[in-house]
Amino acid sequence: MAKTMDNLKNAKRIVVKVGTSSLTYETGKTNIRRIKKLVEVLSDLKNSGMQVVLVTSGAIGVGVGKLGLAEKPHDTPGRQAAATVGQCELMFMYDKLFSEYGHTIGQLLITRSDIENPERKENLINAFDKLFEYGAIPVINENDAVAVEEIVFGDNDNLSAIVARLTHADGLVILTDIDGLFSSNPKTDEDAVLIPVVEEITDEIEALAGGAGSSRGTGGMITKLHAAKTAGEAGIPTVIINGTNPEDIYRIIEGRQVGTFFCAKK
Repeated sequence: MAKTMDNLKNAKRIVVKVGTSSLTYETGKTNIRRIKKLVEVLSDLKNSGMQVVLVTSGAIGVGVGKLGLAEKPHDTPGRQAAATVGQCELMFMYDKLFSEYGHTIGQLLITRSDIENPERKENLINAFDKLFEYGAIPVINENDAVAVEEIVFGDNDNLSAIVARLTHADGLVILTDIDGLFSSNPKTDEDAVLIPVVEEITDEIEALAGGAGSSRGTGGMITKLHAAKTAGEAGIPTVIINGTNPEDIYRIIEGRQVGTFFCAKK
């Protein structure tokens, strides 16, 4: 197991995806302390010479809090409107916090069509390359104001895997509200056991993923498994960890056991 985790010890470029449930409180308001800690860790990794890409959910959730709404809108136009407000707030916070550590960020809002269209995909890859060349940290979200399908299905997990492939990352780290993949749902089964390493994502493994995500997030574990599969097919290992303590990212880079490690295909 330790040898498996060592795969990320020499990583030069990683993609970190953070979910809405890790960025907000149950109240819907922004979890400022956690965002600050995440930015601190990513800034420190950048200082060490590693290239970092942040894929962030949270625009709709942060927008709901900013607008003072009692809950996430159930209609697509309502969620689109919340996303436009939340995206401004989210990027303002990231820009301010990363700047405190001397780092510049670049925002990319992506839709599925940007990946499927060859010309736009090439333009996107070129933009990533230049951001890395200029020393900036790419911060990515789906373009929730126009990408209706993505809003409906909640696809930022898969987006992070696609970004990992586009940027030829050495690893993908997904922060969520659970410690990793369990043998059963730990919220309802006290005998559930964390699975530390998954060598191959089979139908049996996918069956363990269960249902949807939290009330503030959208993806659930199944989309994270799909992301791990997409990344793994490109030779990129994935680790799913609890986002409560962003410093666990250090432990992953150090080759220590945290969360669930999904092996990449060789």
